Formats: sequence, structure tokens, C-alpha cells
Amino acid sequence: MAPYKYRGALNMLFQLTITIGILVANILNYFFAQIEGGWGWRLSLGGAAVPAIIIIVGSLTLPDTPNSLIERNKHEEAKEQLLKIRGVPNVDEEFNDLVAASEASRLVKHPWRTLLKRKYRAQLIFAIAIPAFQQLTGMNVITFYAPVLFKTIGFGTNASLISSVITGVVNMLATFVSIFTVDRVGRRTLFLEGGAQMFICQVIITIAIAAKFGVSGNPGFLPVWYAYGLVFFICLYVAGFAWSWGPLGWLVPSEIFPLEVRSAAQSVNVSVNMIFTFAIAQIFTSMLCHMKFGLFIFFAVFVVIMSLFIYVLLPETKGVPIEEMTVVWKNHPYWRKFAEEEENHDRELYNV
Repeated sequence: MAPYKYRGALNMLFQLTITIGILVANILNYFFAQIEGGWGWRLSLGGAAVPAIIIIVGSLTLPDTPNSLIERNKHEEAKEQLLKIRGVPNVDEEFNDLVAASEASRLVKHPWRTLLKRKYRAQLIFAIAIPAFQQLTGMNVITFYAPVLFKTIGFGTNASLISSVITGVVNMLATFVSIFTVDRVGRRTLFLEGGAQMFICQVIITIAIAAKFGVSGNPGFLPVWYAYGLVFFICLYVAGFAWSWGPLGWLVPSEIFPLEVRSAAQSVNVSVNMIFTFAIAQIFTSMLCHMKFGLFIFFAVFVVIMSLFIYVLLPETKGVPIEEMTVVWKNHPYWRKFAEEEENHDRELYNV
């Protein structure tokens, strides 16, 4: 629905609201922890009902998109909605493109089976790899267990909660960087810069924790400057994620799928994301106890792998209308052979 020139920035507002929610949750957790009697955790847990209610109420007022209306043969309503969204007197060209894409998608009777076709190999791989890699950056470890992590490296209970608030602020502010730059510098640049920044920070954090804590986990006396230094590099790592893999992990999959397989591919994307989020949340504490500082090495290795994956295989999608996204894959030195072979096969069947 967003204009392709600003699609990246507008899409990233989704990630921004997530970071705001994380920050608000961290602040509330800090104040709830101050309640005498130790029952504040119930407020933290029950408070999750508030955003759920907001989502339910908001969904009742959410308008249909032009694409959705066209899919249901409500062309007049779709055109009116498109005129309202774009704010220009004429949207015939874009509207006709949407109708053509919708008609092409209707020819696909089995989107799940179609997604497995060779010409959609790139989209399927990215629908699986990007959400998996997003979780394997280790960012959710910081998000879920920041108080535990900071307490482990020597902060007190309240100090660890404050530190998680600090990382939440960094996470939110750094997301603004991606919003203002993604449609200027492109997706690949942010992916690669963020990956390099996260890797360097993970190496420094690993060395710092290994030098002070060793494998015993007991730092002895931990100087204040040392603890603040660790928090600084963790915040720098969070910033690297917040303007790269955080928002781009949702943006890129949402814009690379053609209409005929979009619903199936997005389902794969979200499912993989949730599966890896759940898995890492479940095993993190055990990994921290057994691997100690090696936990950051574990995630640093994956950051290197995912950065190479992006460098070699991801084409730039900045400024490309979704209706023309297939051209991007046809021009890529590796993926074009999949699209060309499938087109040649379809042409041969048509000639027969």
C-alpha cells in the first residue's frame, strides 16, 4: 500500500512500534519491581492484556487495502481507496498494474505448491533464511533476558533492570536511523554495516567477559568503568541490530514476494521467525550457564554467515515497485538462472 519510494521507511514504523513496546515494558518492569511484597510481577504479566485490547479495538477501524478490495472484485472501492491514499487526482496506471497483478495471481490455484516451483526458489530461501538469521543475531537474548544477563555480569537487581531500560532506549532511537536512511542508502548497505558492527561488538564483549569472568563466572571485584564499558558495547551492538536486521528482517521478506505466492510465503516467513524466537528463548539460560562468554562467539559466527549470505545473494530492492520485483531476480547473476529456466520451460509447454 505504501508508495515504493517510501516503502522502506513506512514499513519500518512496524519495527518502531515494537521497540517502543519493549521500552515501555522495561520501564514498567522496573517500577513494578519496586513494589513491596514481591507481587509486582503479576502486574507485568497481566499488563500484556492492555496492548492486546488496543489491537482488537484498532482492528475494528482498520480499512481494507486496495489490493484486498481488488481481490474481492470491489474495483470501484479499491480505486477510491487508492485515490485517498495517494492524494493525487489520477491513479489509473497504478490501479491497472494492481488489477493485472491480481488477475495473474488468480491463475494460481495452489499457492503453497506454486511456492515450491523453481522460479520462486529465491523467495522461498529468503522467506526461511532471513527470519532465522534475524533471531540468530542474538538480539532476542538481549531483549528477553537483559536483566538476567546484566545481573550475571555483575550488576545488582535494580541496576540490571535500569540497564535493560537503557538498551531499550538505544533500540528505539537507532530504529529511527533506519527509517531515515533505508530508502536512501538501500537495504544491502544497512544489512552489511549492521552485521559488521554487531560482529565487532560481540568479539569485544567476548574478550571483556572472558578476561574478567573466565569460565567460573565469578568476576571478583568488578570496576565500575569495566561494567559501564560492557554496557556501552552491548548498546552499540543493539544499535547495529536496530538499524539493520531488526527492521529489515521484516521489510525485505514483505517486499520480495509476488502477489500469487505472497500469502503462502509470508506465512512461512512469520512461522520461521516465531519458531526460532521460541527455540532461542527456551535454550538461552542453559546456553549461558554452559557456554559462558562462548555464547557471544556462537552468535558472532552466525553474524558472519548471514552477512556473507546477504552480500552474495540479496539483490537491492530499494525503489523497486512490488509489481516489478521479478525483474530484480532476473537481473541477479545467481538467481536469474532459476527464473529463466522456468520461463523457458513454460514457453516450451505453451508451444507444444
